[in-house]
Amino acid sequence: MANLQIQQASKRAKALDILGTWIGVVPFFIFIFVFLVLPSTNLFLGAFQDVQGNFTVANIIGLKDPAILKAYSVSLQVSVITSLIGCVFGFFVAYAITIGKAPKWMRNILMTFSGLAANFGGVPLAFAIIATIGRTGFITAILKTICFSDVAGIQACPFDIYKNGFTLYGILGLTLAYTYFEFPLMVLIITPALEGLKRDWREASDNLGASSWQYWRHVAFPILWPSILGAGLLLFGSAFGAYATAQALTGGSIYLVTILIGQQIRGDVLGNPNLGYALALGMVVIMSIAITGYTILQRRTARWLKS
Repeated sequence: MANLQIQQASKRAKALDILGTWIGVVPFFIFIFVFLVLPSTNLFLGAFQDVQGNFTVANIIGLKDPAILKAYSVSLQVSVITSLIGCVFGFFVAYAITIGKAPKWMRNILMTFSGLAANFGGVPLAFAIIATIGRTGFITAILKTICFSDVAGIQACPFDIYKNGFTLYGILGLTLAYTYFEFPLMVLIITPALEGLKRDWREASDNLGASSWQYWRHVAFPILWPSILGAGLLLFGSAFGAYATAQALTGGSIYLVTILIGQQIRGDVLGNPNLGYALALGMVVIMSIAITGYTILQRRTARWLKS
């Protein structure tokens, strides 16, 4: 009788544990369903409907429009350039605070800054960039107090970057803005991978007479390469899906896909929400490829670091 009561109590405890587990994850599934599944379904259906709700593939065919292809091209160019710059700068910063044996206080400052900067975007970032290197920005003002000499020795004083072809409200300015949150994100992603390089590997390489370059060429980089590529894909996706920073900084003068989508679904007279859904569907496909590649590379990196 006592054993039966113990078994029943054990079953009730297991049932309560299972119930508690599901209660904990139910809000997550509800959130995913409301903010991911439903919008994605509506997006997919809207891409194949006209204004009256009838089935059509005209929106998908409309993606071949030269203006739309140019928007995709510009978005891809900006995303690739900023992800490459972010990967390079972020890797060297992460190297300096891990393997480079930077002071602990510097590491703490850089990691804290990276955590903040990686999530700093939108209108505040656009305002900060304008206040820094805009026509009346403080760095622009400082540069005007400096004299520069060209190849012929002719001095330009004061030096005005805007009179020398620079513009903040074009692709170059947008690249600078995106790089601000791209390279700190790279620091956060690649630092654990650098810390995962085992000291035994370096010691074994040194004992075998390998130089520092040979160690990085044949040991470290092959192990880190999946992490670097995966981080690059994540940076690419972060830049490709950005909207608020570009809109606030350039006022929509640069033809990015995200800005074009906003123009289509805002409800303007000339807007076509269903074409906007088709544009967004194209972005979803590209982002899905990037995320899938990132996941595969991260799994490969995890296997390396666990070995």
